[in-house]
Amino acid sequence: MAGKSATTLSSGEAAHEALLDALRAGDYAPGDRLREEEVAERLGLSRTPVREALRRLEAEGIVEHRPRIGAAIRRLEHGEIVELYEMRMVLERSAAEMAARHGGAAEFDTLDALNDRIAAERASPARNAAINRDFHHCLYRAGRNRFLMAAAEGLNNALLLLGPTTHTDPERVDEVVAQHRAIVEALRRGDATAAGMAAQAHLQTSLRHRLRVMAERNGWG
Repeated sequence: MAGKSATTLSSGEAAHEALLDALRAGDYAPGDRLREEEVAERLGLSRTPVREALRRLEAEGIVEHRPRIGAAIRRLEHGEIVELYEMRMVLERSAAEMAARHGGAAEFDTLDALNDRIAAERASPARNAAINRDFHHCLYRAGRNRFLMAAAEGLNNALLLLGPTTHTDPERVDEVVAQHRAIVEALRRGDATAAGMAAQAHLQTSLRHRLRVMAERNGWG
């Protein structure tokens, strides 16, 4: 639970973390309704902490209340997804540039190992996506800038609203692995410009895939 033991969390905090974990795991998707009673039963909690967690998630922009429906996971619109990826490109390009200047060989080895695991987990999209998140988090840590890390953490909730992973296609996974490799190779050379450009290109590709999936889901194609 986000690095906290269950004993250090209040019941409301525990419900909040459990709901976020369920969203990361794909148990809930954007647009899904969240009935207090059903969520409480699923989490093994009473309705009071669940109600508290839903209010907190609403304040964080994860949950919205809809007329005649109640609480539901918010669904991002096309423009919001583009804006989100634009911010990710700015932050991740900066992270890669800083990592090229300040990162160490051990961190680059970790990135390579995570990338190898992404390639190996192609049959499990959810697991694959979780390792991919670890890769990007490790890239930010290698940048050695706490303010950049804080800015990236601020986007985490919005990233949960993107919906199912695009890593369901083995060819897409191959593309991700190749682009990650290009980032790490630039990091090892200490080439900040190349690392930043590779990170930005990677997210531009991710945005194209995300919009294509969204179009197919909505019948736009």
